[in-house]
Amino acid sequence: MSRNVERLKPFINGNFITSKTQKYMPVYDPSTGSIIAETPCCTLEEVDDAIISARNAYPGWSSMTPHKRAQLFFNLRNLMREHLDELTLSVATENGKNWSESKGDVTKAIEMVEIACNIPTLLMGESLMDCSSGYDTTLYREPMGVFVGIAPFNFPAMIPMGWMAPLAIACGNTYVIKAASMTPITSLKIAALYKEAGFPDGVINVVTCSRVEAERFISHPAVRGITLVGSTATGRYIYGKAAENGKRVQALTEAKNHALVMKDAPLQRTVAGIINSAFGCAGERCMALSVVCVEEEIADSLVEELKRQLSMRNVGPAYNKNTNLGPVVTAEHKQSILNWIQKGLDEGAVLALDGREIVVPGYEKGFYLGPTILDHVKPGMTVGDKEIFGPVLCIKRVKDFEEGLSVMNSNEFANGSCIFTQNGYFAREFCRRTDGGMVGVNVGIPVPVGIFPFCGHKNSFFGDLHAHGKDFVRFFTESKTVTTHWYDEDEKKNTNVNTWDGSMAN
Repeated sequence: MSRNVERLKPFINGNFITSKTQKYMPVYDPSTGSIIAETPCCTLEEVDDAIISARNAYPGWSSMTPHKRAQLFFNLRNLMREHLDELTLSVATENGKNWSESKGDVTKAIEMVEIACNIPTLLMGESLMDCSSGYDTTLYREPMGVFVGIAPFNFPAMIPMGWMAPLAIACGNTYVIKAASMTPITSLKIAALYKEAGFPDGVINVVTCSRVEAERFISHPAVRGITLVGSTATGRYIYGKAAENGKRVQALTEAKNHALVMKDAPLQRTVAGIINSAFGCAGERCMALSVVCVEEEIADSLVEELKRQLSMRNVGPAYNKNTNLGPVVTAEHKQSILNWIQKGLDEGAVLALDGREIVVPGYEKGFYLGPTILDHVKPGMTVGDKEIFGPVLCIKRVKDFEEGLSVMNSNEFANGSCIFTQNGYFAREFCRRTDGGMVGVNVGIPVPVGIFPFCGHKNSFFGDLHAHGKDFVRFFTESKTVTTHWYDEDEKKNTNVNTWDGSMAN
C-alpha cells in the first residue's frame, strides 16, 4: 500500500492520535479508483481508550444544563454551514455520490444538529398534581452514559453525524463512533468541528477498526447502548449479543423497497420519481426503490419511459456538478452488484437496460455502473427479494392492486413502500395494509424529516425505539419518576400508613 497518501488518525479525547496499529485500510476515490487515504484498524486498546474517554467525560457533560448544551450545538450548526462545500466535497470524494446528493448528505446531518438545538424542549418530562390525593408525580428524562454508533459507508455525514451522535450527545450522553473504514474522512472532519464548537474533550470520539475490535463495544460495561446501520445478519447478531450484556440496541438493517404503480399514475412524473429513488446515490441507500410492481396493462410503457429518461442521465465523477449518477463505493462492491445482475439473468429475468459496460472517459479506473433494469422478475427470484445495494431496478408485473400488495408484503424486509396512483381509495388502502414502515403516496423516497421516526419494520429493524423523532430521545434517556407528598399538621401525628402509600388513585 502506498505511503504517499495521508494516514488518518482516530479522534479520541479531543485529539487526533497516531494509532499504534500495524494495519491500515485503504480509502478510495470511487470516481478515479485511486487510494486517497489509509485509515487505521485501531487496536483493542485504542477502542478501549475511546470508550474510557467518553466515560470520563460523561459526569461533567451530563451535569451541564440542557440550555448550555444547546448553545454548543448552535455553534456546531454554524460551523457545519460555514464548511458546507468542504464537507460536500469530502462526501463526494470518498463515497461517490454526485455533488447534489453529497450536499444533501451533509445538510441532513445539519438537520439533526438543528433538532439537537431544541433539546431543552425535547427533554421536558411530564407531571400530574394529585395523582393520588395529596401525592404529586413528576417524570424526568435523564442521560445514561456512553453510547456507540456503528456507521455504514453510504452516508458518511448524515448517519454517524446526524442520525447517531447529535441527539445522543444533546441528551447528556457521550459518544463513540465506529466510522466505516471505506468512508471515514467526513466523520473525522466533523469531529474536529465539535472541538472547534467548544464541546469538552471526550464527548465525541471517532475510531475505525475491524469487526474483531468492534466486539468490544458489545461487551464493554461502560457502553449503555448501540445504534447500528448495516446488514441484517450483523444487526441481528449485535441486537442479540448486546442485549445479553444489558445494552439498548437499535439496528437499522437491509431493505428491498417496493413501489406499486397503478395504471392511472401519470407516467412521466411517476417514472421521474422512480428514477430518483432507484438510482439516486447509485442505489446505495436503504431507502432505494429497488423493485417496481406495475400493473401489466402499462408495464411495457413504463419500462420504455424508464429507458427514455435514463438515457438522458449523465454518469460521471461525483464532484462534477453535471453528474447525475456517480460511481459505487469500491471495486469489490461493483463486482458484487455485477454478480447480482448475472444471478438475475440466470434466474430468468430479462435485461431491459444494461449498465454493466459503461466507461467514463478520463475516469476509466473509476467504479462506475450505469442504470440497469431487470424486467419480468418473478416470485422466487432472489434478485427481486434480496438487497443488491446498487443502481439496479427490478420490474415485477402484476395483474392488479391486490396482487401487487401481496407481492410487496411477502418480502422479508419492510423499510419503505410506496404507491403511485391518482386514486384515493387505492392510496388509502395501500397506506393501511402495506407492511412498510415508511410509506409514500406518489413519493418515491418516503423518509420523513427528522422530527418523525425512521421506522423500518420486519427484518429491516431490530429494537424497540426507532431512530429520529421522539423515539430517539426515549432511546437515549432513562425515565425517572418522583412522587412527592407533604404532611399537614394532622398527618404529622399519623402512624398508620397504608400499604399502597400514594400508589393508588383515590
